[in-house]
Amino acid sequence: MIFTKEIEHFLEEDMRDDDISCMLVESKNVDAVIFVKEECVISGTEIAAAVFDYMKISFERKKNDGDIAEAGEIVFTLNGDSVSVLRAERIVLNFLSHLSGIATNTRAYVKIIEEAFQVSETNGKTIPKIAATRKTTPGIRKYEKKAVFDGGGDTHRQNLADTVMIKDNHIEIMGLEKAFSEAKRKTSFTKKIEVEADTKEQALTAAEMGADIILLDNMSADRIKETVKLLTEKELRNKVILEASGGIQKENLKSYAKTGIDIISLSAVTNDAPWIDIGLDILKSK
Repeated sequence: MIFTKEIEHFLEEDMRDDDISCMLVESKNVDAVIFVKEECVISGTEIAAAVFDYMKISFERKKNDGDIAEAGEIVFTLNGDSVSVLRAERIVLNFLSHLSGIATNTRAYVKIIEEAFQVSETNGKTIPKIAATRKTTPGIRKYEKKAVFDGGGDTHRQNLADTVMIKDNHIEIMGLEKAFSEAKRKTSFTKKIEVEADTKEQALTAAEMGADIILLDNMSADRIKETVKLLTEKELRNKVILEASGGIQKENLKSYAKTGIDIISLSAVTNDAPWIDIGLDILKSK
């Protein structure tokens, strides 16, 4: 959901009474197109549409979030007042470029995972999902998370309340057993509890206590394999979701993909995403 107050906040940064650059042109009806200059996965069309609606610009959406666009393909056709189109231009292009970059980057990670498994290997094997983290830009997290989804990834937690997360600092302050006991006592049955583990022994303890998810943090692929083997031997592997994070990059992603975990979460899908080159051209004025 996109709120009017959000659109107004974005526009407020640019729109001023002494906006000479946009007011140079006379107010007249124009046609325009927004197009991509490189192949990408599209994201951000919903917020673009919300801006167009607010600015009373008519539009036709040619690409939806999650679609693949080739260089030169049109994302939107527009018709509206020239001044309004110019004022909306940079805000819309910024969102489309940034979010499509995240979606495209996420899709690249997903593709590496898919390529790590041959069709014959998929039967009975765990193929992990790529997930985002909460290392996102304050104020536009929900859009960045949506872009990860558009690229084929998992959004992970949207906020601190989504899942009860017992991290290393909780454990340092309270100890694992006490932290988990308090979390269990205060948490509704509708929510999952996730525990961060740095060692296979810590992961085993978390599984024995009944954690729903265990985050294997900054473990090598070999250490994760050992942890999965231990949990399997203890008949606990199928009772927990295993997530790996930390030190995972495109270069070593395949080795982590085959460790037997369920989720690979990376801040890189959002933080290392290059912006996609997207432009707006006025076609004609009336």
